[in-house]
Amino acid sequence: MNTAPSNSSPFSTRLTASIKARRSAACIGLDPRREQLPSILGADTAFDPKDLAAIYARFCCDVIDVVAPLVPIVKPQLACFEMLGPHGMTALAEVILHARSKGLLVLADGKRGDIGSTAEAYAEGWLAGCWGADALAGIFVLVKTSNPGSKDFQDLQADGLAIYQHVAAGVEEFAARTANGATYGAVGAVVGATWPRQLDELRAAMPHTWILVPGFGKQGGRAADVRGAFHPDGLGAIVVSARDVIFAHTRPDMNAGLNASQWQTAVDRGCRDMIDRLAADTPAGVLRK
Repeated sequence: MNTAPSNSSPFSTRLTASIKARRSAACIGLDPRREQLPSILGADTAFDPKDLAAIYARFCCDVIDVVAPLVPIVKPQLACFEMLGPHGMTALAEVILHARSKGLLVLADGKRGDIGSTAEAYAEGWLAGCWGADALAGIFVLVKTSNPGSKDFQDLQADGLAIYQHVAAGVEEFAARTANGATYGAVGAVVGATWPRQLDELRAAMPHTWILVPGFGKQGGRAADVRGAFHPDGLGAIVVSARDVIFAHTRPDMNAGLNASQWQTAVDRGCRDMIDRLAADTPAGVLRK
């Protein structure tokens, strides 16, 4: 059953409703990678892009079936599909449609950035056009990314502030302008889980902004590290995990007692483990009350 609010509602309204309905601020990244897929799917012997794209679609849809009752939003990584050409893009369309049929919001992680008519074309195609995503990662502006090298540019000083602080100020201005009396606006920010001090700082600097927090799990971010991204009511942030959940069959703690055909059970365990950790160590726990 599709329990997501109407697509005509503002994205922030739909995201808030979906988070409250699932009682979770977790976002599952759909990043299919041949070498990490469950062996039972046969990706290791699929070398034709058409065959591999079909396996990617099946894998992601099977993951969606597991996580749909548990999380408000999924984030397909467009690069994983684009690398397979037209067959990959067909697979991506199938994955997005399946996610929406399960009542999930979809954040298309495409990191599209351009100006003028090109930016308008991206928005028309991905948000209003044939793809039907709810958000594109470009609308979640990269403020302080999770990779260690982000400090090489984002921490550079200009007029007494770091570059990321200047970007945050611009994001907050757009978010506040588009909030229309609500708490959050239409523009979000990406701030990595690997920078907990900056998360605290940027939450205060961007009160009208949704913060998308990558880097949880495999990249080193812990639940306690992302606490600062949230407002006290458990809203304001969505925390992303991909590999720790979708490839949970490779984690001994999640795959214990399972056989190869039960990889979805490992996904379920991994997803619930993430949600439980966020509830225990961040304001997201308020959502369960």
